[in-house]
Amino acid sequence: MIWTLGLYFFRRYMMTSLWFFLGVISITYLIDFTETSGRYDNLPGYSVTGVLYLTALRLPLILQQTVPFIGLFVGMATLIALNRKSELVVARAAGISVWQFMAPFLIGATLIGLTTTLVINPLAAWGERQGTEIETKWRETAGSAKPTPIPWLRQSSGDNDVALGARAVLEDGTLLVDAVLLHFDQDGRIVLRQDARTATLKDGYWMLTDVLETRPGEIQTRLAEARVATNLNEEFVQQRLARPESVAFYDLFQKIEVARSFGIAPHALETQFHSLLSLPFLMIAMTLIAATVSLKFSRINQSRTVILGGILSGFVLYVVSVLVRAFGSSGVMPPYVAAWVPVVVAMALGATILLHKEDG
Repeated sequence: MIWTLGLYFFRRYMMTSLWFFLGVISITYLIDFTETSGRYDNLPGYSVTGVLYLTALRLPLILQQTVPFIGLFVGMATLIALNRKSELVVARAAGISVWQFMAPFLIGATLIGLTTTLVINPLAAWGERQGTEIETKWRETAGSAKPTPIPWLRQSSGDNDVALGARAVLEDGTLLVDAVLLHFDQDGRIVLRQDARTATLKDGYWMLTDVLETRPGEIQTRLAEARVATNLNEEFVQQRLARPESVAFYDLFQKIEVARSFGIAPHALETQFHSLLSLPFLMIAMTLIAATVSLKFSRINQSRTVILGGILSGFVLYVVSVLVRAFGSSGVMPPYVAAWVPVVVAMALGATILLHKEDG
């Protein structure tokens, strides 16, 4: 009987999840398509097909970010629906404990979390890289690009001390768009500024195109091409400029190890890795929160209070998780602490409240 009932609850949970996912995907796609069309409809490279494709590329990342809330709402919706039909009352009357009928929901939440980490995240990382390239090319064609904050690179070899910055990074960091190179002397003064349309990393040098050179007290000169020697290699640049959301879960551990080998602090990559690793447990925490506010073993349900309480609890957990992860990415606290502590605390509180309900 328990297995049959558990399978029934599991199917109800997964079907509700499917409908929620379809709803979120549809609404998100329409909203993002409308917003993107409004931003790019005056650019030369704009087309409806292109915006549809760009929106589809960004959809997995948006879905990945909303999965915890989907888990919360699915848990609440399923439990409230079962409660209204008195199915939970019957289960309790048959001697089934709260943990026995909660097990299918927790298993379902874990599976959704694992799917998000192992399937949706790699798609989101690939889509983020492709989408960034498309947006950059559209803006480059229009000649009016919105600056994108990226880390500056510093290279020093002998008397050559150069800082590099750019508006956008393409091709895994080997192509800088609208690059700026600042050359310093031994006293730290700027002796040359180079503004290039593009800077491409080659073997031992940067190849600059459409270069405007500015020296203190001299007239600006323009060159079709210029070379700047560098001791940076392609792998180092990729690690230095890598954005966590553009790196798939399967590649994060390797990226972290390579970054450490170059002496780069991989706080953001480590935080992203632990966040994805803890996502199935965050889904469990969200389901436990849904259970604590939705389980009332009677016919009377105060739906508004239940829904509001669940949303507020889930929102607080999500905001705290995001805030603490920001601390981890900046190195204020260890990345594993930033990713796991909010999840573990939420799971412990949810389990404690359910145990109290069970005993009381």
